Amino acid sequence: MRFEHLGHSAVLVEVAGKRILIDPGNFSTQWHGLTGLDAVIVTHLHPDHIDPENVPELFGDNPQALVAVEPQTLETYECLARDAHARPFHAEAKLRLGEVIITAVGGLHAVIHKDIPRIGNVGFVIEAEGEPRFFHPGDSLSAIPAGIDVVAIPAYGPWAAMKETVDFAREVAAPEGFLIHDGLLNERGWSLVFNRINEMTPTQLTDRRHPA
Repeated sequence: MRFEHLGHSAVLVEVAGKRILIDPGNFSTQWHGLTGLDAVIVTHLHPDHIDPENVPELFGDNPQALVAVEPQTLETYECLARDAHARPFHAEAKLRLGEVIITAVGGLHAVIHKDIPRIGNVGFVIEAEGEPRFFHPGDSLSAIPAGIDVVAIPAYGPWAAMKETVDFAREVAAPEGFLIHDGLLNERGWSLVFNRINEMTPTQLTDRRHPA
């Protein structure tokens, strides 16, 4: 299994001959121009996780790719409603791509503020026989799937604090991981979170950021 962090929450996963792009949002352009994708999957409707202006071109460049998104996301964006490959991906549902199994977990976005209505959010567990089990949580730290080998840990968001992030990493207890959701951090802020996770949790992070 190979991972490439393409800015903020966007991650390209290559496993068992499949190329899966997660969360092509508008905080990053590094996923623009990707081809040869087998699937595009989206955790929730916030534009830093799906860029409605640029995903139509992505879909056009990858007409063979399955598009599976959190259900509210499909209802929100016309560009998804028009795509014949797009389907809702409900919590606890499974999607099979050849030897790869993707399971949606969770269901709700983390609380940003009590006055802001919560929306849907599904995290993704990606696995294939003989490969590490990978977890991308989207914007929620509440789902804790078992047996995760590699975890993508949100570094910062208006819905999270360091204490929550550390506790999430401890509960998932994956031996390896890397930071995502870092588009609002400068290099010093990124390094602070990176070092704290390495010092305070069983997860050892590596830097998988793609050069801009």
